[in-house]
Amino acid sequence: MKNKALITGCGGMLGKAAYEILSQSYDVIATDIDLNENWLSYLDVRNIEDFEKYFKKYDFDIIFHLAALTDLEYCETEKENAWKTNALGAENAALMAKKYDIEIVYISTAGIFDTEDQEIFNDFDTPTPKSIYGKSKYHGEKIVQQLAPKHFVFRAGWMMGGEGKDKKFIKKILLQIKGGAKELNIVGDKLGTPTYTHDFINNMLPIIEKKYYGLYNQVCKGDCSRYDVALKMVQLLDLNIPVNLVNSDFFKKEYWAPRPYSEKLINLKLEARGLNNMRSWEECLEGYMNNYGKIFIK
Repeated sequence: MKNKALITGCGGMLGKAAYEILSQSYDVIATDIDLNENWLSYLDVRNIEDFEKYFKKYDFDIIFHLAALTDLEYCETEKENAWKTNALGAENAALMAKKYDIEIVYISTAGIFDTEDQEIFNDFDTPTPKSIYGKSKYHGEKIVQQLAPKHFVFRAGWMMGGEGKDKKFIKKILLQIKGGAKELNIVGDKLGTPTYTHDFINNMLPIIEKKYYGLYNQVCKGDCSRYDVALKMVQLLDLNIPVNLVNSDFFKKEYWAPRPYSEKLINLKLEARGLNNMRSWEECLEGYMNNYGKIFIK
């Protein structure tokens, strides 16, 4: 008999991979406030009574807490909702895990690191968030670790994947290409480690199975700039579009929220424990472009 899992925020770009992969190992109840799939049920993580309703109905073994607001400009503008969703939502999930003595998986972000003094961050480095998004997600990390003894915290980098639910950098480039862009202007002064949704979920499973509770950086192998990613995409899509190198000021009217200079993570703990099966970002990007990107831009 499969263990029963509650997934929050399962209607987003990571949720698609989570539902597909976790359904193979768990009896899944997938939830979101945006019911964009027929397999989703309504749960507002800001409301602890919503959680209680599910726990009165089902005997869960684990919570996968994916729910979050990730648009940096939105979080800066709608601060209260950002804190309620990202911080209070995580606290509500952690309280359920503690109350019912079950495991919880919390998804965090490289965006909690924001300093000019360091470029690469391991699992033990102290976060220094500056944006509301980063601060609220870091609070989520801390409260999950404080409240829920049986916790897993996994930090992702620049997320890629999700196909139709992808709202991040790669999808924005694909939309420009599909729209007939004659050139691409891409920043080269932001650094990070891409993270493919399917690899991210798959790599969690052995750690959860072994019950190696704790916090883990979990990103694809290798690091890059946004410019590097765009160049690779154009190559993989067999396109002849100029990619112009610009700095962040070029987009300051559109993307004005504080953003780290570097979000590069290294999987120090996963490597030390022989549990780092994350592929390179180039290999993952190639698969994503072959399976989705080439079809989308036609």
